[in-house]
Amino acid sequence: MLKKLMLIINPVAGKKRMKTYLLDVIQIFGRGGFITTTFVTARRGEATEMMQLASDFDLVVCAGGDGTLNEVICGMMKYKVNIPLGYIPCGSTNDFASSMGISLDIRKCAESIVTGGPLPLDIGKFNTKYFSYVASFGAFTAASYSVPQDVKNFWGHAAYIFEGIKDLQSIKPYHMKVEADGKTYDGDYVFGAIANSKSFGGIVKLKDELVSLNDGLFEVLLIKMPKNIVDLNTIINSLTQSKFDNKCFEFFKASKVKIIPSEPIAWSLDGEYMHPGDEINVTNIHGAIEFCR
Repeated sequence: MLKKLMLIINPVAGKKRMKTYLLDVIQIFGRGGFITTTFVTARRGEATEMMQLASDFDLVVCAGGDGTLNEVICGMMKYKVNIPLGYIPCGSTNDFASSMGISLDIRKCAESIVTGGPLPLDIGKFNTKYFSYVASFGAFTAASYSVPQDVKNFWGHAAYIFEGIKDLQSIKPYHMKVEADGKTYDGDYVFGAIANSKSFGGIVKLKDELVSLNDGLFEVLLIKMPKNIVDLNTIINSLTQSKFDNKCFEFFKASKVKIIPSEPIAWSLDGEYMHPGDEINVTNIHGAIEFCR
């Protein structure tokens, strides 16, 4: 008996590659035993709303960038959709796909979705919102949501690097207290990330051995305010080499994180802007999504 697949497409993601491969993808899904119904988003937030219809399907597949994937996951959590999720990365940077080892070849990716087994995936809850791979603030964070879509499409990963360098020219520290699984950190930080990923912001990379995507724990990275040019060079070199065992960083794992800033801070969830907030509570929802790859 044929199963039903819900395909959600962001038509403007990345370089609009999905338009070229749509029929190929539908044929691959058909050979895999699925009847595909395609939904095309027209505005931000629409993919979340579409998840109200997902209970009628056996599999949801999202084709877009990290932001579109975030919308789908938010909808699945909000409407308690309990079916597997597949992802065809069509964005400019595709941090999540990099962490998951997902092919950027659209046909191969579609094949893997219908032939591979589901993997339990941890999801982050950020107060009342959700994220699939990172919640971050400070330097580099603005790069993920301030780069115009047409610039992302043309320059790809380089667009985030250029925007990140602009951030470094006007570094601003944020004073905060961070409570994580019984430990407290208090200081001035220029960047922070609560992540379930090997790559985020288009810039920061973590070594494979530092990250597990379904262990119920976040990787938390806090970069302290550099006091001089030596500290700044240490930060840049450490980010390049993925080494955080020095005085410029706090790096640890935690299942729950509370952040109490001295002033409201704007955040990015999976590259999408979040309005400035006061106290932040982040919880790891272990194995919340069955992910096909």
